[in-house]
This record gives sequence, structure tokens and C-alpha cells, in this order.
Amino acid sequence: MIGVLVSGTGTNLQALLDAELPVTAIAANRSTAPALRRAGEIPAAAFELADYESRAARDIAMAAWLQAHDVKLVVLAGYMHVLTPAFLDRFPDAVVNVHPSLLPRFPGGHPVEDQLAAGVTESGATVHLVDEDVDSGPILAQERVPVLPGDTPESLHERIKAVEHRLLPKVVSELCAR
Repeated sequence: MIGVLVSGTGTNLQALLDAELPVTAIAANRSTAPALRRAGEIPAAAFELADYESRAARDIAMAAWLQAHDVKLVVLAGYMHVLTPAFLDRFPDAVVNVHPSLLPRFPGGHPVEDQLAAGVTESGATVHLVDEDVDSGPILAQERVPVLPGDTPESLHERIKAVEHRLLPKVVSELCAR
């Protein structure tokens, strides 16, 4: 039922697996993504952009592979590529992302660093539906995290990840129950 897209180490993927959610497929945009090692018996594949003539062609292939594994809900768990309409149209209102800021503030690829540079006093985690723009889809849930004096990108991100690991499985579980 759930397909998870990953790019990095896969800690949010592990949170979904630990919550015993019905993950049926895992796809990465890099064959070297450490998250793929977390798959165990779950079908996993890499869809590297260099192997396709365009991002849309890659997204069509990845969507077809996910659908062949009975995926109904797609969860971006540290997936660092923007999905094209070719992918999103295959899973209407069924692609979820987790982001380390209180959206709509600080979208994009470096939100933790951007928040610290802006001097904010609180950060957080947001789970939202994915649309064609970057981190702009409807917000499903948010939780605040204080920014502490002396925080580094690493220390703040660790506290945000702890919230993500709790919030993402909760929201995904609720979506699966619908």
C-alpha cells in the first residue's frame, strides 16, 4: 500500500517500518542511498536520473514500478528531488512529504541552515501533501521545536528528526485508515 521514496540514510523510512506500516516498495533516486539497505525483504529499486532522457521519463518509470507493487500512498522520506506532474498525476492527493521547518516558512533544500541564519527562535516539522511546487502543498500536521542558544545545524536537525520520526508515521497511519 505504501511506497517510500528516499535519497539519504533513511531514518524516516525506519520510523515508518518501526511503526509497522504497510510499506510495499522503496524507491531511491540514487543507487548508493544508504536507505536502500533498510529495505530487507521489501522490494527496492533505484531510479537514477542519468539513466533516463528526462526527469519526467524517470518519474513515469518510477510511478509505474510503484503501482506494480500495489502502492496507493507515496511517502517522501528524505527524498531530495522535485517530482514532476508525470508522477503526481499517477497518485492524486496521495503523495506526502515531511519537511524540517514550519512551512510555509523555509521551504527548499537547506531549511535548517536557513532557519539558523534567519535567527528564528522556533523551528519544527511539517507533514504535507506534495504538489508541483517545492514544499507548498496542503499542510496535514506540524509540531514545533525550539531553537536553543548555540544550536548548530546538526543539533537542531537531530531534535527536528525526533519529531519527524513520531509525526510522519502518525499522519501516514491516519491516511491509511481512510
